Amino acid sequence: MLPLADFTVIDFSQFLSGPLASLRLADLGARVIKIEKPVTGDICRHMYTSDTVLNGMSTVFHAINRNKESVALDLKNDEDRKVIRDLVAKADVVMHNFRPGVMERLGFDYAAVRAINPNVIYGEISGYGSTGPWSSKPGQDLLLQSLTGMTWLNGDADHGPVPMGLSIVDMFAGMNLCSALLSCLYRRAINHIGGHVKVSMLDSAVDIQFEVVTTYFRDGNQLPERTSISNAHAYLAAPYGIYKTQDGFLALAMGSIPLLGRLLSCSALGEFSDGEQAFQERSTIKRILAAHLATETTAFWLAILEAADIWCADVLNWDRLVAHDGFKMLDMIQRVYMQDGFGYDTTRCPIRIDGERLHAERGSPQLGEHTLQIKEELYG
Repeated sequence: MLPLADFTVIDFSQFLSGPLASLRLADLGARVIKIEKPVTGDICRHMYTSDTVLNGMSTVFHAINRNKESVALDLKNDEDRKVIRDLVAKADVVMHNFRPGVMERLGFDYAAVRAINPNVIYGEISGYGSTGPWSSKPGQDLLLQSLTGMTWLNGDADHGPVPMGLSIVDMFAGMNLCSALLSCLYRRAINHIGGHVKVSMLDSAVDIQFEVVTTYFRDGNQLPERTSISNAHAYLAAPYGIYKTQDGFLALAMGSIPLLGRLLSCSALGEFSDGEQAFQERSTIKRILAAHLATETTAFWLAILEAADIWCADVLNWDRLVAHDGFKMLDMIQRVYMQDGFGYDTTRCPIRIDGERLHAERGSPQLGEHTLQIKEELYG
């Protein structure tokens, strides 16, 4: 039995952050019911991140809305609002990621929902919180990465600001909401009280950077400085980075510079010591390493470095990763099926409970797929 079996989540959220939180709750056994706008539904159904279409919809929607139910209800229609109130009355969790003020105008903010269901756990994600000069801005991942300094940590020094290739702020905000909802569900089980959880993408974006933010304040407010070559972390010394080899790329984590010089037969590295010099002259050291590593294949260098227990790795693309036994043994890809029989491959929940991987074969719902079923449950 999954931990959240018999729990019901009413999810008004769209896009990525909120649906990612409810996806994890669904993976853990909760029944997640998406409240979607008739005709258009979750905007993410039609937000394409590539030219790949799955069963007439965006791949992103399919990936983060599997294992959920969909009811199409108009929050401005009196009859549909009654259905929503009746669903909320039976819910354990109600959640959304609208901008501040939207749910108040619609009549389903925390105070209104708590009046219907006093012990409800109510969760909300905003872009920038409910107050402050940015509160009305759109909570979009690239914008949050840009505003919070994150883009100055990626890429080499002369590349300018470089964003992450993933919607990392959305993901962390969703996980923060999920963990807070779980903690409130635990508290409710012990103390029989509900709770109101607020998470902002802004808070989450700053929190992701806990290491560099702490260093910034301790280090006299000095801005992070990326290396001019093979930058992988603005605050770590050489050799930390990715290097071109004769036939691919090699990742090097922390390691002794003199030791690397001996192992790689790179005499130029013998002029440098570990510690402060490895940091202060890291760009120079990395240029020497880059020129030397380009002379042989990745496999050649890995054979030497791994035998000496140096932290290093091949740099794989998706084609090479999925063909590797190390990936196959994870069993991270599952096939899920929609109501019409359409099947697609996607990731499974990464959590194991009692040694068991968590799989769920149900794919994403068609818009309003469960509307009639849920009305029958409510009204017979």
